[in-house]
Amino acid sequence: MRILQASTSYSVGFGISSISTRPKSFTQRHSTIAEGQALDKPVQTTRKFSEQHTLKKGDVVKEGTSVVLEKKDFAVPRRKAMALIFSSLVLSNYELPKVAYAQSTEFREYIDTFDGYSFLYPRNWIQVRGAGADIFFRDPLVLDENLSMNISSPSSSAYKSVEDLGPPEKAGKGVLRQYLTEFMSTRLGVRRESSILSTSSRVADDGKLYYEVEVNIKSYANNNELAVMPQDRVARLEWDRRYLSVLGVENNRLYELRIQTPEKTFADEESDIRAIMDSFRVNKIEV
Repeated sequence: MRILQASTSYSVGFGISSISTRPKSFTQRHSTIAEGQALDKPVQTTRKFSEQHTLKKGDVVKEGTSVVLEKKDFAVPRRKAMALIFSSLVLSNYELPKVAYAQSTEFREYIDTFDGYSFLYPRNWIQVRGAGADIFFRDPLVLDENLSMNISSPSSSAYKSVEDLGPPEKAGKGVLRQYLTEFMSTRLGVRRESSILSTSSRVADDGKLYYEVEVNIKSYANNNELAVMPQDRVARLEWDRRYLSVLGVENNRLYELRIQTPEKTFADEESDIRAIMDSFRVNKIEV
């Protein structure tokens, strides 16, 4: 019997210039858990409503060949759910989804044993295939909110530690540079504004060093880029997003967990985003 552990800590990461997009067998990439398999110890995640919830033995579900560990502690009891519905009648339509979301967030763990990494993600997020990343999940309601995993090519990288990128500040500049390269546009009248919000490092409970980087990028576009007169070319904000990355090194490869969210919703979603970042781990591949 294989013992799996969902882990917790906080982190942020780095853009990678050389990303492997080689196809691989789906059944080869994901581990499976037999029914009734247990976890070796509880896992804690700090939630929005200032309570500690623990992933207990038996909180395991299996979807196809993917391993997902389900946090059932976030389920709202029926009596409390009814009370919430009736009390929410006095709230506006705008406030009600916020209350429901704060009370019912659940997480699953995604484990890739082929490439050697794992992380938690919100249970209601859906996987998007063909997105160009190793794995890609998206919020079905807020399409600008998503996470993805990028990994350097095993044939062109020989990383020993995330410190090979230099200090966190230097890594942060690399992150921002990579994002701006990817978002480069050939449209007329498009302008980007960017800034590094924070860079840091931490040693997780697996003993490995991780870098965290947060950047903000705004995109502006002229409403009439072909207008002759400058006053007719008014720049308007297209989008304003926060990008959070977690960097780790294992198997001589650089791993980057990326999270994207609209800046206007970041404050409401920050607790969940931090939990995802905190859960990211790189693991040794068993040959």
